[in-house]
Amino acid sequence: MKRFSRTEMLLGKEKMERIMNSAVLIFGIGGVGGHTMEALARSGIGKLGIVDKDRVDETNLNRQIIATEHTIGELKVDAAEKRLLSINPNLRIKKYPIFYLPETEDEIDFREYDYIVDAVDTVKAKLLIIEKATTLGIPVISAMGCGNRMDPGKLVITDIGKTEMDPLAKVMRKELKARGIKKVPVVYSTEAPLKPIEGGEELPPGKKSIPGSTAFVPASCGLLIASKIIGDLTEEK
Repeated sequence: MKRFSRTEMLLGKEKMERIMNSAVLIFGIGGVGGHTMEALARSGIGKLGIVDKDRVDETNLNRQIIATEHTIGELKVDAAEKRLLSINPNLRIKKYPIFYLPETEDEIDFREYDYIVDAVDTVKAKLLIIEKATTLGIPVISAMGCGNRMDPGKLVITDIGKTEMDPLAKVMRKELKARGIKKVPVVYSTEAPLKPIEGGEELPPGKKSIPGSTAFVPASCGLLIASKIIGDLTEEK
């Protein structure tokens, strides 16, 4: 297929076919997950499951690949589907317009997928995703904090146990350890979080703060995740 010929030049036909026969489930298709999703689609992945209940908002325009003037107000999974099919009309897409919580976890069958991406914001959902993927023996990779950072060059792929300076990773390390999960690949920033300048945006109900964000840090995190997945899926066994 011509649309993936440049990738095939690097990977070869056999590995390209492996990618096209693989399925990836992505939780959260915002700044990080949206770029992961698109990079996988452009790499020839055969099937994507996309999980997100949110709608595109004007505040997403600075960092989310599906956010444009034309998609504001749309469900993110619907906007994503249109964009992905414009890249590869043969891509199989399964949409889950839900928040992943204990009461909705039965709506998604992890066993349909070869790889799981955790790109959500809440600790509760992240733990649920990682714990379920680990129990089922499905590879999972998790994004740590990308807000309040400016330097995409400080992002690294490592094990959760090797993270530092990231408040989210600190909580995740503790909670995963309590669940007997010692090893989880993550993308995190070695940059110390900046303190956002107050008054930039009105706080929504129930939120104590909103992290600042850039176009480049979440995107770079998403691309690193996609590169890790493609590498693992094509790795010689």
